[in-house]
Amino acid sequence: MRYRKLGRSGLLVSELCLGTNMFGGASQQFWKDLGGLDQKAVNTVVAAAIEGGVNFIDTADGYSGGESEMRVGQALEDLAVDRSSIVICTKAGMAMGSGPNAVGCSRAHLLHACESSLNRLGVDYVDLYMLHMLDPATPLDESLRALDDLVRAGKVRYVGCSNFAGWELMKALGISERAGLARFEVIEAHWSIATREIEREVVPLARSETVGIMAWGALLGGLLTGKYRRDGSSEVPGHRGGRVPKTLNKDKVHDIIDTMREIAHAHAVTPTEVALAFILHEKAAASVIFGSTNAQQVAANVRASGLTLSSEELTRLDQLSALPLDFGGNMTASMRTSRQQYACSIA
Repeated sequence: MRYRKLGRSGLLVSELCLGTNMFGGASQQFWKDLGGLDQKAVNTVVAAAIEGGVNFIDTADGYSGGESEMRVGQALEDLAVDRSSIVICTKAGMAMGSGPNAVGCSRAHLLHACESSLNRLGVDYVDLYMLHMLDPATPLDESLRALDDLVRAGKVRYVGCSNFAGWELMKALGISERAGLARFEVIEAHWSIATREIEREVVPLARSETVGIMAWGALLGGLLTGKYRRDGSSEVPGHRGGRVPKTLNKDKVHDIIDTMREIAHAHAVTPTEVALAFILHEKAAASVIFGSTNAQQVAANVRASGLTLSSEELTRLDQLSALPLDFGGNMTASMRTSRQQYACSIA
């Protein structure tokens, strides 16, 4: 397992992060469909991840209504894991009750939500605490000051955001810098080889401001594992799914999958490993989140950390999956290119 810095901080996290939205929730259909793992299964998955070198676990208070956090905490206790050896990330913002203040990123809710998360996890602090999404009802500086207070109180080590647009992230960084507040060291965002929209704004911003990216959905709900054919049927008996979202070009997605199969065959690995390795080749990626329901899936995902794709393979995948230039970007591309030779010429 390889490790990377979390943003510009000195904290090192495994470049593959164990996602936990499939932990618990067997009594609720939505969470059950994601996995609904009981404690025994959770312990098996967590143990396999740690054995594979994973030191980074991502959860949220809203996953299974808090049950995911409880199962993560119980697994660490059952497995007698040294707390200081694990980087725990949790998030707040999703509805945690029916009341009007049991949701969002107000100071009142964040302070209460953090205490509740600590209790469910059974820990004194979390390493990374994130806003699960921008709360349009709360001034951003209110949320940031609440997070800063949690850092100063020792209940949170670092802070971050999830599902923010590029301009929202930059606004937050500006507020934090002006007010001397703990800044976002990481953003959690959707990113896969077939859905590269964050490369328009978020990735360049992350490079410029040294903000790490935690990629979620890198396998596009299992579609990029290579288990599914173009007609939606599965190569693995009993597997369902494989439908390409209507917002995506089905043929393009399957062209990408077919190419990943070829590259995977050349490396004697799976398309899953190629899909994860493609995101990991980007230095702005602090970690890629993966979900697993058993030890075998954990092992298959973890292997991606050791896979190095050649420049030719990366170029082939990049060209096949690249975002089309928008009209304005296409019109100004030549002007940018003409000045690129002078960029950062003075160290």
